[in-house]
Amino acid sequence: MAIEQPALRVDAPPRTRWQGILLALPVTLLMTVLLVVPLLIIGVNSFAQRGPDNAIIYNFSLNNYLRLLGIAEPGTWDTLYIGILIRSLWLAFQSTVLVILVGYPLAYFIARAPRRQRNFWLFLVLVPLWTNFVIRVYAWIMILRNQGVLNSLLGWFAGLFGLPFTPLDLYPSDLAVLICMVYEFLPFMILPMFTSLEKIDDSLYEAAADLGANAWHTFWRVTFPLSLPGIVAGTILVFIPVMGTFIVSDILGGRQVILVGNLIQRQFLDARDPVFGSAATIVLMVLTLAVTLYYTRKFGFAEEAFGR
Repeated sequence: MAIEQPALRVDAPPRTRWQGILLALPVTLLMTVLLVVPLLIIGVNSFAQRGPDNAIIYNFSLNNYLRLLGIAEPGTWDTLYIGILIRSLWLAFQSTVLVILVGYPLAYFIARAPRRQRNFWLFLVLVPLWTNFVIRVYAWIMILRNQGVLNSLLGWFAGLFGLPFTPLDLYPSDLAVLICMVYEFLPFMILPMFTSLEKIDDSLYEAAADLGANAWHTFWRVTFPLSLPGIVAGTILVFIPVMGTFIVSDILGGRQVILVGNLIQRQFLDARDPVFGSAATIVLMVLTLAVTLYYTRKFGFAEEAFGR
């Protein structure tokens, strides 16, 4: 009769509270110095006023926020800055939706590809990120301008079939900004969607087929609900930076497409009005946080919530 040996148990050394505090201390200090302190300074400056010699006068005032709302002067309403806020939200919404529509099929294709090929396709998705952001934006000028690559190709095809052709006036324009936004932030949507799609077990597709579901019903009942966490994460990774960017709109918009990021940048660097720029920064943060909180509360992050 064999005698069962008791399993050896090796307990991990106890971790005290002070050990946890010491481990978190470097990151906490770094985040405090680089994030919390600057945000506090911006928040305080947003309620200050600019003096005659561009000095900051620290007396509590809501004038900067009233100026953003267009009611700085009694009896008047200027919609300039409200229009910039709405334009930024609309561009971020358009960019996010288009990135989802373009990136989802590609993410699905990579997730369903043979395992030995997935790394290759992911490598191709990440290759553009190896080039500087600004260089990639300037490359779109060469593509979209009147004598650029796109118009040259369209003109060549039109001449080949004897059709009249007028060069497309794409640069500078709002459309050029939107196209570049979709291109720049596409990898940040593909990667989280790929992660969610890759986790879907093949047995779920087999079960759906056994229950008589066709490809369309399988997608809406199995694939799409289980990939929603990746879509939610990708949406946050795209929407927030699009709201705050100013390089794309500055270059491809010809300094005519003004977003919140452009407004903040010009107030700090060109207009030398840091108090108004600080107020615009706080408003941008509040808008972004409000949209993100609503989105995450409505859809959530947990995969279990979508897989029920």
